[in-house]
Order: sequence, then structure tokens, then C-alpha cells
Amino acid sequence: MVKGMGIRVDISSSRGVETEGSCWASIPPELLRDILKRVEVSEESWPQRKSVVACAGVCSTWREVTRDLVRGPESTGKLTFPVSLKQPGSRDAAIQCFIRRDRTTHTYSLYLGLPPSSVEGGKFLLAARKSRHVQKTDYVISLDDEDFNKGSINYMGKLRSNFLGTKFTIFDSQPPANCPSIKAVGRTSSGRGSKQVSPKPPPGSFPVASISYELNVLGTRGPRRMQATLHSVPSSALEPGGFVPYPLEVDMPSLFEETSEPVVAVNTPTLNQAHSLPSPRPSYTPLNRSMKHLSVNTPPPPSPTGMLPPGATDVPDSPSDKAPLVLRNKCPRWHEQLQCWCLNFRGRVTVASVKNFQLVAAGETAGAGQAGAEVDKQVLLQFGKVGNDMFTMDYRYPLSAFQAFAICLSSFDTKLACE
Repeated sequence: MVKGMGIRVDISSSRGVETEGSCWASIPPELLRDILKRVEVSEESWPQRKSVVACAGVCSTWREVTRDLVRGPESTGKLTFPVSLKQPGSRDAAIQCFIRRDRTTHTYSLYLGLPPSSVEGGKFLLAARKSRHVQKTDYVISLDDEDFNKGSINYMGKLRSNFLGTKFTIFDSQPPANCPSIKAVGRTSSGRGSKQVSPKPPPGSFPVASISYELNVLGTRGPRRMQATLHSVPSSALEPGGFVPYPLEVDMPSLFEETSEPVVAVNTPTLNQAHSLPSPRPSYTPLNRSMKHLSVNTPPPPSPTGMLPPGATDVPDSPSDKAPLVLRNKCPRWHEQLQCWCLNFRGRVTVASVKNFQLVAAGETAGAGQAGAEVDKQVLLQFGKVGNDMFTMDYRYPLSAFQAFAICLSSFDTKLACE
């Protein structure tokens, strides 16, 4: 049952109704658009927003109308479909999230909302599991906190560190939009020592960002210094009229097939599932088999230069021809009375920790004489501790939730040469 603005629609038996003569598809377009618009406007936050997702699963007609009505997080700040997790955040205000760490299972869960006393108060977005190897550490990022198989449809990407924990690489499960310069990292298709290269890139093999922490060769105590280079985001994204290419439509043919066997993605895993953002223990019950191509259609902001919208394939100035966006941590100030390094998190961080940081675009500084509003606009990502195994994560345009989460995961990793 979908309810919005006094409108009730029973879709409990909508599975398999997608036919040309379906009663759902025969609703007059003007009336259908008005109904879905009312639902979309009234259900602004989770869990009520699942009604919007349910409407997209009725039939192809409803899906197309929903796709036209739902805007991405860049313009609305709302996360509706899984594809939103790899789209830029809001331009107007930071999207507030929190991360819960489970030391026993080495997992990290990302939730939308304010950090509550229990995870029931937030909407589950992503999860990551840490796995140590001899010379590296991997954080596998998934849509399901119980499924970290790299061949799964839930696989989103991974974060990989070197032995010292000073250098990290973020790998995406799919090629970034309109960035042909980012090539898949190949691997051998047979056993160890084989030089035969697999014709298909492995999942999560597209290096979209790199993170580095400055070595502490003197061994003195102090804040960490980090730098994040986003190869899939042009530095011009922060300029007037700038934008970030992001996925709009991708195909996941096996997503809605019912099977008890693990689903292995033959092609690059995709994000435009027409189910909602997953719950902490999602069942992934398909709403309709026809929703495989659902995407969020986000119109670009007005551009005085007449540039094509994000995701277009024939943009004259490709991001691959421009310098990538570089972020650096905002330098804290030393507080004489407290005898500690301090950053202004505007009440979002309450516990001092070496893991706490704020990222701004390289070259931008926030001096003591600047207005508070100007300083706030410069912070693109902030992360900090608020309790035992509880951390806040606030991100905004041009970062996506996936990128922000991966960067924050790097702060959890042990850094032998940085402290």
C-alpha cells in the first residue's frame, strides 16, 4: 500500500502486471503524474520515502514518470535509489551521515541521519569489511552488510592500502562516467605466475581516487596530514558552471532474478536498482522484473556556457583533459588552554581523536578572519568521533556518498609511519 497526500495505491500484487493492457499502465498520464508528484513531495525522508521506490516498481509507465520526477542529491539532498550513492552530494548543504564500527566483525556501516543511541534511528546506506593481507589491507564496500563478495550485485567497490597505511586507492565497481582516461586495472585470469590477462576487467578495478598520508619521520605528536586526489572529478567542478559526470543509466540484468545461488556479475556491476536503499538486513525482494533499467534523471544546473548535461558522452571539454580535484585536510589550530589541536566541527564532533579531519579543496585556506559561513562552504567532507565506535560523516558536492565513505575508511586504518 502506497500512501501520500491522502492518496492510497495498493501495489501488493503489482508483480507481473507490466503488460500493455495493465490497469496500472492505463491511468491517464496527467493524473498519474499528479499522483506520483504528490507522493514524491510528501515522502521527503526515510522510511516514508520507500513509497516513492514502490511506485517506481509498479510498471514501466510508472517507472518512466517516477524517473522524470525524482531528482538526484545534487539538487535535492535526497538519497532515494542506490544510484544516488555514486552521484554528487548537495550543493546547498552537507548531507549528514554517521558510521558505526563493529570491532568483532571488522565491519563499518554507513547510515543516513544523525547518530542515535542505536542504529534503528538511521537509514542504512553502505557497509565495508576490512580484510588484512601480507602487504596490503582491503576494505570491500557493499550495499549489503552480509554480502561482501566481489562478484555480487551488491558490490560497490573497495579501498586498498599499502603495508604502512600511508597510501590508499579507491576502486569503483564500474567505469566512471565520461572519464576514458581511467582504465581498468587488469589481473591474471589463471593461477599464480600466469601472464595471461583476462579479457574482462575484474569487478571494482577502476581506480577513481587516491589518498596519501604524510610520513611522520620525526616521530612527533600532532595531527595527521592527508591529501585525496579524485581522478574522476575535474577540478573545474567547483568553478561557476562546473559539474561532475555521474552514472545515470546502467544495466543490471540479473538483479531481479530469483535464485538461491550467488549472483555473479558478468558485466560491470551497476547501481540503478529499482529497489530502495538497502536496510541493514535487506531481503532484496524484487518489486518487478521490468525495473532493471531504472535510473534517476537529474537535470543539470543552468550553465551559461551552454555545456551539455552531466553524463553526456560528447561534452567538448572532457574531464579527462582537466586536472583532477585535489583535497587536503584543513589544518587545526593549537588551543593553549586545552593543550590540544582543535577544529570547528559545528557541534558534529564531540570526542577528540587523531582520526578526526576536515577536507577542503587544495589551495583554499580558511583563515581566522574569514566569516563562519565562508569557512563552512569550504569544507567538503568532515569526519569525527562522537562516541564509542560511533562517528559522524558530513559530505557535500562534488563528493558522492561512496567516495566520502571510502575516504573516511582510510582514517580507520592503522598508520605505522604517520603517528
